[in-house]
Amino acid sequence: MARYAEPMARLIDELKKLPGVGTKTAQRFAFHILRSGDEDASALAEAVRGLKASLRLCSICNNITDIDPCAYCASPTRNQRLVCVVEEPTNIDAVERSHYSGVYHVLHGTLSPLHGIGPDQLRGRTLMQRVERGEVDEVILATSPTLEGEATANWLAGALREFKVRITRIATGVPAGSDIEYADEVTMARAMEGRHEMKP
Repeated sequence: MARYAEPMARLIDELKKLPGVGTKTAQRFAFHILRSGDEDASALAEAVRGLKASLRLCSICNNITDIDPCAYCASPTRNQRLVCVVEEPTNIDAVERSHYSGVYHVLHGTLSPLHGIGPDQLRGRTLMQRVERGEVDEVILATSPTLEGEATANWLAGALREFKVRITRIATGVPAGSDIEYADEVTMARAMEGRHEMKP
């Protein structure tokens, strides 16, 4: 790799930490920022600082938000008794494209024993509390149809069995082994419509 001045090398190293960004892409980004005007560079830096300073997790559903509760949990027009469980905040957009009208619960991951992620590392506690208090009629398990997503859905279904709540799983309109973040509107709508009861 070419030797760059220390500030440029440091920026390239930081950009390489972003998902999907390799050395060449990081170099392109860094040189673009260098060529940008001071105002654009300052706006980018301020946006990153603002992101870290202003965003937090919703105390009800764990979605990333700048208000608490988040816009979904606070909405009077959404069905607060219908909860769709997703792996990551980025999955919400895919579900929204299906014209879903309930609320969410974000786990921030899936079970992955190889990576040391067990039930205690997922954000499922507040979901259990909502169900235990009788605030939920149906829980839709919308984890991705990957090995980890299926294991997570099965674990949640088992944990929720003791409560009087309907537990459904999205249909496999979402291709097996893929991430629901990339599902198109029609596929996601079919998956939501074709959801089924989870068996223990």
